[in-house]
Amino acid sequence: MSTAPTRVALVVRGGWDGHQPVEATDMFLPFLEENGFSVRIEESPAVYADAEYMATVDLIVQCNTMSTIERPQFEGLRAAIEAGTGMAGWHGGIADSYRSESDYLTLIGGQFGCHPGKHPDERKGEQADNYVPYTVNLLPEAADHPITAGISDFDLVTEQYWVLADDYCDVLATTTQKVRDWDPWHREITSPALWTRLWGKGRIFVTTPGHRVEVLEDPNVRTIVERGLLWAARGSDMPYGDHGRTRAKEATR
Repeated sequence: MSTAPTRVALVVRGGWDGHQPVEATDMFLPFLEENGFSVRIEESPAVYADAEYMATVDLIVQCNTMSTIERPQFEGLRAAIEAGTGMAGWHGGIADSYRSESDYLTLIGGQFGCHPGKHPDERKGEQADNYVPYTVNLLPEAADHPITAGISDFDLVTEQYWVLADDYCDVLATTTQKVRDWDPWHREITSPALWTRLWGKGRIFVTTPGHRVEVLEDPNVRTIVERGLLWAARGSDMPYGDHGRTRAKEATR
């Protein structure tokens, strides 16, 4: 049974249609409503510039790939997070949103770089060219984290993100890009696949699996996303996790 709305969730979706921004975010609307959120949906980041409204938002769910953001819109987004609004998303909808805004890349902490795909001879000029089997590896510190507790390493066949990231990310899971015969790199590359980030009073949650609805329907991915939404929201009673708490304490010294 749904509870009476007590918090506000803003869904910002759009950009590249290949990530199914409408269908993907629609999957999680009932979950948000069942957990006490009233939901507003916007088709662009323009709403971020509305400071009065953004002050009321407890959670931003963004699925907006390869788009652009104007400076006042970004500044509104950043100010809201610094004041305590949570932000959450998956795949390119958060980690490949506004490539031209460097401050956004710093805010999120990890940027999609590439997704090496199948052997060139197997490619047909479609999305599936980049679908490969890979493993999401949970780190030891993820064992008791509220987002990942009870989840073990799991396998997917979809885009494997090679992510450019910094060490302010609290990484909960990684994935390792192997070296295949046709690849030009010479050693394996391990990238974060799931991380959290503390920014001002706000929490940020990112997971890279989630290319399309069928990936989000994977039980492990869906559980991680749903928990991540609740973890990031303002007023969450879910703990940071040990490494997050440590960094939060350091930031106040």
